[in-house]
Amino acid sequence: MALIGLVRVSTDKQTTRRQHDALDPICLKVFEEKTSGKLKTDDRPALLAALSHIRDGDLLTVQEVDRLGRNLLEGLIVLSDLFERGIGVKVLEGIAAGEHTERSLILDLALALAEDRRRDIVRKTKDGLEAARRRGRVGGRRPVVDDDKRAAILSRRQRGESIRTIAAGVKVSVGVVHKTLAAAQAEQQP
Repeated sequence: MALIGLVRVSTDKQTTRRQHDALDPICLKVFEEKTSGKLKTDDRPALLAALSHIRDGDLLTVQEVDRLGRNLLEGLIVLSDLFERGIGVKVLEGIAAGEHTERSLILDLALALAEDRRRDIVRKTKDGLEAARRRGRVGGRRPVVDDDKRAAILSRRQRGESIRTIAAGVKVSVGVVHKTLAAAQAEQQP
C-alpha cells in the first residue's frame, strides 16, 4: 500500500509548505494544486494526476479533509466520486483523521465544521473591515499604483505603448494597468 498525497490551496498567494511538511515524508508522490475546491474531480488536473498514480490498495492522502473541497457539498461530491472509483482516503489531521473507504458521519461532520470555520473567517474579516471604515480607516491592501506609477502608465499609453509593455515597464500586472486606464478615462468623462 502506498500513500499518494494531494496538497491544495485556493490561490497563488497561499503557501503549501505546511501541507508538504506533513505529506512529503510519508507519501510516495505528492501532487499540488492551486485551485478552488469548488471544482469537481474531473475539473481538477492535479487531483486527476494523483488518481492516475493510485493502484489497488493505495490511499489518496490529505492533511485535512477540507483539502478535498471548500465546503460540505463540494467535499462530499469529491469523496463520493473517489469512493465510487474504489479509492480510499487517508486524512492526517482533524476529527476525520484516519483511513476511509466509504462515507461516514465523521467525514460529513469534518466537512461541515470546515465550511462553518471558513464562513466564520469571512464574516469576521468583513466585520473588521466595516468597523475600521466606521472609524475612518480603510482596510485591505495598499494601492499598487501611486501617483508616480499612475503618471507613468498614462504617459506610456499616450505614447502608444501596449498594455503588456506598460505593465512590464512599470512592474505592475496587466489588470492594474487596465484598471488605472479605465479610472483615468472615467475621470475625463462628464
